[in-house]
Amino acid sequence: MKIKTILMSVGLFLVVGIGFAQKKNDPKSIINDQVSIKKYYNKEELERLPKGDLLTLYIERIETLIETLPYIAFATKPGITMSSLGIPNDSDNRKILEAKFEATEDYLEAIEEFHGKILPYSDTSKLISAILFYEDVLKSLHQYGDYN
Repeated sequence: MKIKTILMSVGLFLVVGIGFAQKKNDPKSIINDQVSIKKYYNKEELERLPKGDLLTLYIERIETLIETLPYIAFATKPGITMSSLGIPNDSDNRKILEAKFEATEDYLEAIEEFHGKILPYSDTSKLISAILFYEDVLKSLHQYGDYN
């Protein structure tokens, strides 16, 4: 009875391990899939928001720009993979892409920590102006995609 349980457990672990190993080789999107702006605002809407919400919007837009802007030669929206661009999905390219994701995540964590401590001292009107500017840049990225 004990041997059956052990064999079943080992078999289960093997099946699960094989399932996860297959997903590791699937092509990943060059731009993080979780990057998106839920809503664009106008100046009047932003002026009605409390400063805490403005800080959140500011950080969200910075993160979206950091995740998107450096890669516009490839894509302006999530979902484009190396394979869809004709780049081989080999282990070297997957390692480079994974290193990019890790470096970006580390950078975003540092930026978020900095903004969390320093940004509350910013002037509300300048914060609103920055959010509107970042939104204009993000809208321009969508237009840039239309040129191709």
